[in-house]
Amino acid sequence: MIDSLLNLLFRCSHSRMTRPMTPAKKAGEPGADTYVVCLECGKQFLYDMKEMRVGKAVPVSPSDGVLHDDMPPPKNKKLRNAAVASAVPIAFMAFKWLKKGDSRKAGDSAGQDEE
Repeated sequence: MIDSLLNLLFRCSHSRMTRPMTPAKKAGEPGADTYVVCLECGKQFLYDMKEMRVGKAVPVSPSDGVLHDDMPPPKNKKLRNAAVASAVPIAFMAFKWLKKGDSRKAGDSAGQDEE
């Protein structure tokens, strides 16, 4: 009772969906069903291409997926991205500091010529 009440109040509205997708098939295999995925909760639904409507939810097993089990893990690029992101402001500040130093030197040499 409490579970159904909480689901009624806090469930996903499935308002943000992907475009309809149909998995590619190999020659000689039957075609797969077209489906859409909710971008907020990840739930998959059948999609009727003739009616252009979202259908019933599709039960997804953990073994089914697009990626193979023997795929290498993704490379961790967080440190590299952080270094690149911090290098831009540092380069900007160094450029301003160098430019400020050049204007001082130009002012000092102009003052010496006047004497």
